[in-house]
Amino acid sequence: MQKSIIASFLAIAALAPAAAFASDGTITISGTVTAQTCTINGGTANFTVTLPKVPAASLATAGSKAGATPFTIALTGCTAGSGSARAFFEAGPNVDTATGRLNIAGGGAGNVQVGLATAAGTDINVGAASGAQNSTYVPIASGNANLTYLAQYVATGTATAGAVTTSVTYTIEFQ
Repeated sequence: MQKSIIASFLAIAALAPAAAFASDGTITISGTVTAQTCTINGGTANFTVTLPKVPAASLATAGSKAGATPFTIALTGCTAGSGSARAFFEAGPNVDTATGRLNIAGGGAGNVQVGLATAAGTDINVGAASGAQNSTYVPIASGNANLTYLAQYVATGTATAGAVTTSVTYTIEFQ
């Protein structure tokens, strides 16, 4: 009889942890894998944007901007009937999620970040979710599209002189 009581306790103990794992909900994940293809910048997806030299005085107060420099991500040879495309600027080690701008990763400038903007000058919220960055879709016509953006210095306080180096990763989104 003592063995059957011990066996009963062991059976109950074995079932006890299962009761601790109750289901509270379901997460459904969806997405789309596209057959869309384009060549980026003639096969050179990595490139450098060189901002002009600007005086620290032009970045004297937080929010001041200077040195707006346009750059283009050229898409060619896109699949026929592609629709539209835009750049999605991903979160990464240089992204300040509070400002949506890029922190300086190298150099000596102080109180300066690099901001990205649309060609029209609307600030892009780098690292934000898709659709929340302010990056607009550009129609792909005859298999080509030019995605034009601006890079610029943005003061976070009174800027101090020094070099500025940063980077961001991007992905092309199709609609």
